[in-house]
Amino acid sequence: MTPEAIVVDFCAAWDRLDWPAIHAHLSDDIFYHNIPTDPTQGLDAFKAVFAAFPVSAARFEIHHIAAAGNIVLTERTDRFVLAGKDIVVRVMGTFEIQDGKIAVWRDYFDMAHLVGQMPG
Repeated sequence: MTPEAIVVDFCAAWDRLDWPAIHAHLSDDIFYHNIPTDPTQGLDAFKAVFAAFPVSAARFEIHHIAAAGNIVLTERTDRFVLAGKDIVVRVMGTFEIQDGKIAVWRDYFDMAHLVGQMPG
């Protein structure tokens, strides 16, 4: 699978909230960083981030995607349902693929916009 296909497949797994498929796309030492927050390292740390953000639905709409070698860039709208509330965030994402898995995932977005949508 090409790096671009890996990222497209990963985003499709989010659309299904297929946690085993999401985790299978990530390296064991995944470096995950939502740029406005502190980064995490490792699959267990990644799982802990999303355990604290228990979404009941998700959709990653890719508007644009570009790949060069093992780097894939996405411009997306990410949609989540959290505690019954719709959350919509425009995101620029960077993925680095190593050995067929996502080894680095960085997302850039407006934290104030996200926080303003969070359930009380």
